Amino acid sequence: MGDSEINETGDHILSLKDDNSNMCVYIAFAQKLLAEFLGTYFLIFAGCGSVAVNLNFDKVVTFPGICITWGLVVMVLIYTVGHISGAHFNPAVTIAFASASRFPLRQVPAYIVAQVLGSTLASGTLRLMFTGKEDHFLGTMPAGSNMQSFVIEFIITFYLLFAVSGVATDDRAIGQLAGIAIGATVLLNVLVAGPISGASMNPARSLGPAIVWGHFKGIWIYLISPTLGAISGVWAYNLIRFTPKPVKVITKTKSFLKTPPQK
Repeated sequence: MGDSEINETGDHILSLKDDNSNMCVYIAFAQKLLAEFLGTYFLIFAGCGSVAVNLNFDKVVTFPGICITWGLVVMVLIYTVGHISGAHFNPAVTIAFASASRFPLRQVPAYIVAQVLGSTLASGTLRLMFTGKEDHFLGTMPAGSNMQSFVIEFIITFYLLFAVSGVATDDRAIGQLAGIAIGATVLLNVLVAGPISGASMNPARSLGPAIVWGHFKGIWIYLISPTLGAISGVWAYNLIRFTPKPVKVITKTKSFLKTPPQK
C-alpha cells in the first residue's frame, strides 16, 4: 500500500508539473505576440509619423531625416524586444526564417496577425492625429511602373535579410552589433529606394495604411515582392555560409532575430 500511494502521488505531482509547463509555454508565446504587436506598432508609428510630420510642417524632417527615423526605430526595437520575440515586425522576415527552419512554422500565422494588427492600429492612430488637410496617405505606392517597384522591393528586402542572416544568425558575427547593422541597412535601403517604391520591405508596413485609408493600389507588389526577396536573402546567405558544422549547429546561438526557445 505504501509503495502504491507513493507512486500515485508521484504521478499526480508529475501531472501538475506538466500542466505548469504547458501554461508557461502559452504565456511565453503570448508574450512574444504582444512584443511583435507593440514592436510593429511603434515601428509604423515612428516611421510613418515622420512622413506625416514632414508633409504637414514644411518638410521639417526632410527625406534624409525620414530615412534616419526608420533606421533608428528598427535599431531601438531590436534591442528592446529582440530577446523576447526575435524582433521580426515583418511577415516577410517571419516567413523567410520559417522557410529555413529557423522559426516554428506553426507560429507563423499568429506572428503575422500580430504584426498586421500593430501596423493597422498605428496607422489608425496617425490618421486620428492628422485630420482634415493634414490627412495624407502614409502607405506605399509605386512612383514609376509596377515592375520597377517590384524589382527594387525584391532587391532591398533581399539585401536586408542577407544582412540579417549574417549578423544575427551566425555565431561567428558580433551579435551585440546586430541592431546597429540592421538599422543601418534599413536606413540605406530607404535612402535608395524610398523615392521609387516607398522602400517598404515589409508587407505589414504597406498593408496597415492601405486598410486604414482604403487605398490598395499596387498593394500586391508589397505583399509578394518583399516576401520573395526575404526568402531569397536568407537562402543566399545559407549558400555562402562556409563551415564544417551543420547549419543547425552554427545558428544555435542567441540572436536578435531568432525567436528564443520556449521553456
